[in-house]
Amino acid sequence: MLTKIYNSHQLKQIDKTLSGLLGDLSVKATVGGTLAGKWVQLEVSGEDEAIATKLLERETGFCPVSLENVKKFAVLKGFVTNLDPVKQELLVDIGVLQPKTTYAAISLKRLQSQLADGKEMPLRKLAELWGISENLPLEIKVLQVNAEENRVEAELHQGQVKEFLSWKESLLDRLLILGASRLEVDAAVRQERLDRDIIEVEELSMFEHALVCKLGTDATGLIGRIGRRLRKTKFTVFNPKKTRTILKPA
Repeated sequence: MLTKIYNSHQLKQIDKTLSGLLGDLSVKATVGGTLAGKWVQLEVSGEDEAIATKLLERETGFCPVSLENVKKFAVLKGFVTNLDPVKQELLVDIGVLQPKTTYAAISLKRLQSQLADGKEMPLRKLAELWGISENLPLEIKVLQVNAEENRVEAELHQGQVKEFLSWKESLLDRLLILGASRLEVDAAVRQERLDRDIIEVEELSMFEHALVCKLGTDATGLIGRIGRRLRKTKFTVFNPKKTRTILKPA
């Protein structure tokens, strides 16, 4: 299942989601725990297994699991796992666990081309400008698969780039919440009475969301308030004004 969890309680939330999604089908969906990297393991069986599998693939997606299932030019969803300062690469976990865990690597040069119009800047600074941090879900396009070296080279999918650019053009701060369900995020917003500060909650994945701030609202200023409601949750800020200023053509 193309979903990662951050704590065991979230497995119960996935169970509820599956019950609502598959409730009318003659099928049994069992969450069997997690695999390496906290990927959710799901088993589906029953008379409507084929229908349920197609529905789940459309709604949540599935991990490739094996490197042999990763094809050149495939578009895959993954989660940022690390910024490699040695190789200058952004590593994205796409759910390849066999023959061993393999991440998709996006080179700094490709990121500069896609997100900075070719402008040279350090990997960490570029990631910070776009709110890219560990566990952020991203859509990537596979460029090369090297089975002998267990290596996947990729770039951001054009749809992902367009989404980032739309964030920049909106001029609205975004507070990225990584590790909480939609119900938990909505409850935190309600309890802290943040309705006057945000426009909407964008769902990036099942446990990753973005609070879209109203014009003039500083996302950084919301961390302390919502953070006391969502403990052990990671927050990242996307500031479009800062991004536009630094990436402005000379």
